Amino acid sequence: MTLEAPASPQSPASAPVVLVEGLVFRYPNGHQALHGIDLRIDPGEKIALIGPNGAGKSTLMLHLNGIHLPSEGRVIVNGLPVSRENLGRIRAMVGLVFQDPDDQLFSPTVYDDVAFGPIHMGLSKEEVDARVARALAAVGLAGFERRQPFHLSIGQRKRAALATVLSMSPSLLVLDEPSAGLDPRGRRELITLLRGLEQTLLVSTHDMRLVAEIFPRTVILDDGRIVADGPTGRLLADAALLEAHGLEMP
Repeated sequence: MTLEAPASPQSPASAPVVLVEGLVFRYPNGHQALHGIDLRIDPGEKIALIGPNGAGKSTLMLHLNGIHLPSEGRVIVNGLPVSRENLGRIRAMVGLVFQDPDDQLFSPTVYDDVAFGPIHMGLSKEEVDARVARALAAVGLAGFERRQPFHLSIGQRKRAALATVLSMSPSLLVLDEPSAGLDPRGRRELITLLRGLEQTLLVSTHDMRLVAEIFPRTVILDDGRIVADGPTGRLLADAALLEAHGLEMP
């Protein structure tokens, strides 16, 4: 079972889900993490974001739901600028899943975690229950509502964390290292899950085999700059490009 991504009310279907233009970001200590990022993500795309540690991948992703705001340039999601006054609407449209699922699972039961977002959207009990059921079914955890998150395996906790954002019906899913820590079975389950999702996907990962199997398009980020953006097969076949940016061929 998959969850359908809602059409954007702010823009026509042909408009990008994400438009990043001239994005510059400096931390309060003055360190500049991003240098003029330009990126367009169209509806339904599945994109891998790769690069060495410290390249700026997480910093870029945190701009997409307003955890960071640009020092210069702009980020637009479904036609809506990412700004302080729009944070509530942006965070309902962009589901961010962290590498460590324990950063998102904090309630006594799986149901409580997955229901948290819909409850705070002011939805009825019936709609909250329906969203929780759909989200858990989509990640293969139907029937886990009363389970305690800390009793789940790492793979199950990662899927539960994904369900917490799917219950918000986002149009964009942003995942940070989703395959980290998974055993072979958990990794195969993740691949099947990602293939079945209909939402637009941006996934940061060091798992180059995952990139090759799932993502038609790859963006390489290094030193806060996009150094390559194109078809995954072409980029992953370029040994010199990968070596130059601290990456290995799958």
